[in-house]
This record gives sequence, structure tokens and C-alpha cells, in this order.
Amino acid sequence: MQKCGSGWMFLKGRFRVATVALLCAGIVVSAEAPHAGADRMPGLIDQYAADEQALEATYTVRVSPLYIARFERFLNDEQSVLLTMDFAAMSESDKLDYLLLKNHITSEQHRLAIEKHRIEEMQTLIPFAGTIAEMADGVRTVKRPDAEKAAGELTAMVKQIEATRKAFDPAPRADSGGKPKVNPIVAYRANRAVAQLRESLRKWFNFYNSYDPTFTWWVGLPYKDAEKALVDYQAFLKEKLVGIPDGDKTTIIGDPVGRDALMADLEDNLVPYTPEELIAIAQTEMDWCMKEMLKASHEMGYGDDWHAALEHVKQMHVAPGEQPELIRKLVVDGSAFVKENDMVTVPPLADETWRMIMMTPERQLVNPFFTGGDEISVSYPTDTMTYEQREMSMRGNNIPFAHATAFHEMIPGHFLQFYIGSRYHTYRQLFETPFWGEGDAFQWEMEFYDRGFHKTPEERVGALFWRMHRSARVMFTMHFHLGQWTPKQCIDYLISAVGHEPDNAAAEVRRSFDGSVGPLYQCAYLMGALQIRALRKELVDSHRMTEKQFHDALLQGGPMPIELLRASMTHQKLTQDFRSAWQFYGPHPEHP
Repeated sequence: MQKCGSGWMFLKGRFRVATVALLCAGIVVSAEAPHAGADRMPGLIDQYAADEQALEATYTVRVSPLYIARFERFLNDEQSVLLTMDFAAMSESDKLDYLLLKNHITSEQHRLAIEKHRIEEMQTLIPFAGTIAEMADGVRTVKRPDAEKAAGELTAMVKQIEATRKAFDPAPRADSGGKPKVNPIVAYRANRAVAQLRESLRKWFNFYNSYDPTFTWWVGLPYKDAEKALVDYQAFLKEKLVGIPDGDKTTIIGDPVGRDALMADLEDNLVPYTPEELIAIAQTEMDWCMKEMLKASHEMGYGDDWHAALEHVKQMHVAPGEQPELIRKLVVDGSAFVKENDMVTVPPLADETWRMIMMTPERQLVNPFFTGGDEISVSYPTDTMTYEQREMSMRGNNIPFAHATAFHEMIPGHFLQFYIGSRYHTYRQLFETPFWGEGDAFQWEMEFYDRGFHKTPEERVGALFWRMHRSARVMFTMHFHLGQWTPKQCIDYLISAVGHEPDNAAAEVRRSFDGSVGPLYQCAYLMGALQIRALRKELVDSHRMTEKQFHDALLQGGPMPIELLRASMTHQKLTQDFRSAWQFYGPHPEHP
């Protein structure tokens, strides 16, 4: 036996060493391994995730019909496997995992259908995509190309690109009649597709170049011509059809998905509300925030002029060079607060191993505030920024703003999620959803506010700014994806309704619509938090669980749609045709 603190161990091998380390870190380790017993689904999910990853690494040209067809077949096959399983004979844990995988596959099918439709919409702008996709697939099958034929295909492709460019060039010509109109959003999408196709063609060429002398002799020059044609065509799409001049790094072009896609996405995340109802919920939350903001503004001596109170708070920033020390203190304070109030288990190793990095100026164009996960990335001015940019960065990362969110990013927020998630039900990482990840982090902001973590009116203004920001995210992203607001209107709304700095508002909108996050990501902060708050009320306020038991169960259960988490935590009887029905904010919310 080996003693570690107050724990006694008599385990063998690598599992023994790992378990000793976990016990030293203050984590309770179950005597039963996560995949032990008769449960079949964890292994099936691991296999699915590995297969999906293998296909993603193999079929890399996403605008190719081959990619779409292969993933349609994969998802249909996996769905068929689930249909052959005896759901009624499963353990409760397997039933939950079965529903998680089933829901994930349906969600991927919806995503693929949207992707397929978008490819079809831009096909006339990238008629050469099939040529490149076929060449790239030759690398997958290790098929030696006919070099002379490939040179001819590249030469023909250059002519095809030029013909396409002339056909859609908006500049008037003496011999032209009516030219086809191009949706700038579709052109923007095509511009990004050409970038992907260029990379695929480059990899194809480099695979054979110099290794096959005949290939290099035939293809070397035609490839250079094709690469130049693609680069020029990308510029044409961006400048002439999208309308973004060369060198413009500020214009934002999004790609609204439309109401049907939003409804499908909400269904996949088990959120039984319409986009319009989410807007109404967000407005109700925004109204509550404004009442609280006016209270704090009056305490600060600014009366109803909450913008003036917010301006005062923005001036409360540290000097350049001092931000890392501030953030470290705030992270430590957040961890201490949850431990003092016995709200969630924080293993000592979690407190010891969180890390900090400084955010690059380039990334701050998209993320003007610090971000978190397994490390916290601190946003603050650098000497490469203009005077105006430095002022906005310091004002936007002031002390009260940071006080309200440092714990969101680290402990008990994202870092603790990552820490616990790598130790419990790790196979459920496949089902990660921002309604769980961002919703959990944001509900801590709400809980800290309720428990008086923010002592001064200035700190409350900082917290309310972020809470209004989460509501505003629902408002502007839903309006945008419904086709009702432009990116410019979204920026203006963030400035007027929340009090954002102009550059920070633009960065927020840019991040929301640059394709790096899904259409529901930004609204998931508030809606996920409201779901978790409703579940907490159901279980903690009723004394069925303690605060710590609730939050530990949420983290250890792993990421998943909140309604399935609720079904698991409340021991609901699970059925194979489980459907979303939990109206966590009441039926059909309507703003007066």
C-alpha cells in the first residue's frame, strides 16, 4: 500500500500511478473504470469519433461532392447501427449515451445538408472545383497521375477561371448584355472555397513534384499558371463581387443561415423555442439588467445616465504591463470564492496548473477581451497598436470588467470544465455544445452576482455590462441570421445598447460571423445559462442536491445538450424517441 495524504492505495500498474496522482489532487476516483461493466455505448462512441476523425483527415476538400457523399454514407451507416440496437435492454447510462450519439448524428446530417446547399449555390463561381478535387483524391488513392493529361487539365482550368471571371465581372463591356447578378454573400463564400482549393492543389503538386521527374517536366509551369490564376481570382471575388477593397481588414461579411437552419440547429440542441422567442427572452433579460444598471448608476452619482457610469468604469484600468498581475489575482479570487461558499469541488492540482499567455495583436482584432480554456489568454495593448487602439483595449479590459469574467474563463468556468472533462466520461467530448460549455461559465457570472461577489457599484456595473452583452448576443445574431440586420446594424446595437467601444463591437461581430463559430454559439451563453439555472432551481432549491453536488454532477457528466443532462440528473425514464419538451423559461415567451 502507498499512503497519499489521508488516502490509502493498493492498486497496480499505470492505473495505480494515475489514481495516486488524482487522489493527491483531491479527486475522488470511482472503483469502477468509466467503461467497465456491460455498458456498450462508450466504446461505440469512441469508435465513432475515431472513424469520423479519420474520414475528416482523409477527405479534405469540403467543397467536393466526394466529401459530401462519403459523409452522407458514413452518417447513414452509423444511424443504421443504432437502429439495430435493443434500446430497452440497455442500462440507464447506455440509454443516455445512445441518445447523445443519435442526436449528434442527426445534427451532423443537418450540417451536411446545409453545406451541400451552400456548395450548390456557389457552384457557378467555382466550376473548376471538381478538377482540383479529383486531383486531390488521386493522392488519397496513391494513383500516379498521367502527367501530360494533368498539365492539360490545369491549362484548361486557367482558361475556365478567366472565362468565369469575365462572365461575372460587373464592369461594363461594349459587347455585353445583362450580366448575372451575384449575391455578395455567396461570392464571399466562394472566395473562402477558392482558398481551400488552392491549398488542396498545392498539396497535390508537392506530393509528386521532384519525386516524379515526368510529372515535374509536364506540370511545373502549368501549376504555376494555375496558382496565379487562383490567387487573382480570389482577389477578383473579394474586391469586385464581395465589395471589399484590397487591404481592407475591417469590413465584415457574414453568411446568414436563415430561419429553417436555425430551427434545425435549435432542435439538435434540444431547445424548444423559436428564434423569435429567444429574442423575446433576451429582451426580458436585458430589461432586468437595465434596472440593475440604473441602480448602480444612481449609487455612483450619475442618476439615469448609465452611459456616464459605464464611462467612469472604463477609465478604471491598470497601466500597460500590469494586466497579467491583475488577472492572476482575479482568477485566484474566483477560485477562493467558490471554495469558501462550498459551491463546487476545486482539486488542488487545478489551482496549481492553470496557465496564462498574452494574446497577439492580430487575434485581438477578433477577440478584444481575454479568453480561457486550459489557459487564459490576456488581451491588452501592445506597442504595435495605434493610440486609439491602445485606448480602446485598456478601456475595454478595465478592472471591473475583468473582475466580472476572469472566473468565467478559469475557475469555476472553462478551465475547471477542461480539467474535470479530461478525467470523467472523456468520450463525451464528442457531444460538446456551447449551451453546456458557455452556458455553465455564464451561469457562474449570474451566481456570483446573486451572492454579492461584486461589492461596489463599479464592480456591479462591470458585471452588468457583460450580462447585457450576453443578451445582446442573442439579439444581434438571431436578427442577422434571420436576414433582418446587417453587420453594421449589429455593431451599432452593441455600441448603443451595451456600451461597447467601437473597435471592440466590430471585433465581436466579426468573430460571430467569420465562420469560426456556429450560428447558435453566441446565443448559447445566455440560453445555456438559463437552462442550467432552471435545473439548479429544480434540484438545489428543492434540497434534492447540495450546491456542490449539483455542480460536480454537471461537470463530471460531461458536455451534452442541457435537456439530456436534466433527464439524467432527475432520473427521467429515457425513451428511444426522446424529444425536446422542457420549456425552461416558460411557454411561448413574448416581450410586452
